[in-house]
Amino acid sequence: MFKRILIANRGEIALRIIRACREMGIKTIAVFSDADKDSLHVKFADHAVNIGPALSRKSYLNMACIIGAAKETGADAIHPGYGFLSENAEFAKACFDGGITFIGPSAHTIAMAGDKSAARKILTEMGIPVIPGSDDIVVSPEAACSIADRVGYPVILKAAGGGGGRGMRIARTPEELSSAFAVAAGEAGAAFGNPNLYLEKYIEKPRHIEIQILGDSHGNYIHLGERECSIQMRYQKLIEESPSCFVDETLRRKLGETAIRIAKAVNYTNAGTMEFLVDKDKNFYFMEINARVQVEHPVTEAVTGIDIVEQQILMAAGRALAIKQEDVRFNGWSMECRINASDPNDNFMPSPGQIASVIFPGGPGVRVDTHIYDNYMVTPFYDSLIGKLIVWAKDRPSAIRRMQRALAEFEITGIETTIGFYRRVFENEQFQKGEIDTHFLDTMGQTAKRG
Repeated sequence: MFKRILIANRGEIALRIIRACREMGIKTIAVFSDADKDSLHVKFADHAVNIGPALSRKSYLNMACIIGAAKETGADAIHPGYGFLSENAEFAKACFDGGITFIGPSAHTIAMAGDKSAARKILTEMGIPVIPGSDDIVVSPEAACSIADRVGYPVILKAAGGGGGRGMRIARTPEELSSAFAVAAGEAGAAFGNPNLYLEKYIEKPRHIEIQILGDSHGNYIHLGERECSIQMRYQKLIEESPSCFVDETLRRKLGETAIRIAKAVNYTNAGTMEFLVDKDKNFYFMEINARVQVEHPVTEAVTGIDIVEQQILMAAGRALAIKQEDVRFNGWSMECRINASDPNDNFMPSPGQIASVIFPGGPGVRVDTHIYDNYMVTPFYDSLIGKLIVWAKDRPSAIRRMQRALAEFEITGIETTIGFYRRVFENEQFQKGEIDTHFLDTMGQTAKRG
């Protein structure tokens, strides 16, 4: 087992990994930028190394500096968390070349998963259902229009080298598609260093369902059920739950089997997520592979009792999975709200600044993953996520009531946050009935803005 793990990340996910390591008896090394010198992940790690200025490209994206910190502190392995370098094949290779274990899939697998157009080709050949669209990257607006004529409008352009809503544009006419092409390519190039795009048929009002898988280096694979991630704003997930009230046992089995087939096809090892769009008739289509731990992993942990970060570390150390598929049991219902330092009344604009005070919710079935505290300074340099509120209860109605109670207790002063927005979502009758899709927030948008 590893003796020291360096966490190449910050904020709540860095703390989450530190806590798992501590319970496993593993020493931790935190890295931090100048802006994060007072962060809790720096305080709770066994050792901390400053890796540069606040700008991500000079600190958390500085591969040479992070590898250097790992060597300097004698780290056996690096856990990348999510975001930053977590899905960077070059970084995974640099770890391998430096004799340091990368806690995640191989560089080759990350590269395959990140190239969405290549992944589509592989899976189409396997007979995995994918959304109709381009077989490869789309080289021009004219080529995009030609493909759109074949698959039918509306269509969506997506970045080949990344996700998270960047480089994505919906077009309902050839004119919209031609004008959207340059904008999407520009966004993709700026966000991922890769301007390439691919095109898909746009599925109206789908559900976003993802399957958590674990795969070790001995050929063992299991899935941990589904997460419903349909509550989104500009393709960014805001609320997740497990299980999904839309997924029955038959669909769950099909999705799980398909997710494992995909993982085996790309020789995926460690924890990963296979993402699907599911239409109203329960037809599902593969979207993408997320080759890392997900922000929403706690809801799966809550309903299965399996510590996903611990499993990541064990598998990276070469251990075989001690859990078989028949051992996985789903118990109760879990929901997560991503707490962001952003203003729902101002188009969700980031709201950096100093937190005056925090009151965290508690009680049975409530978990808060966060790095904030009284007088903590939320800087403008990083993602606005400042915490996650997770609840577990015996069923969905009970989970909704517990989340409402927890949100009522949660108070952050000094900056704008999304807490009040979530209170309104959980009061919505359609949400409570589970009548949701990826456009749900658009339908209640005016109510949210007035709140």
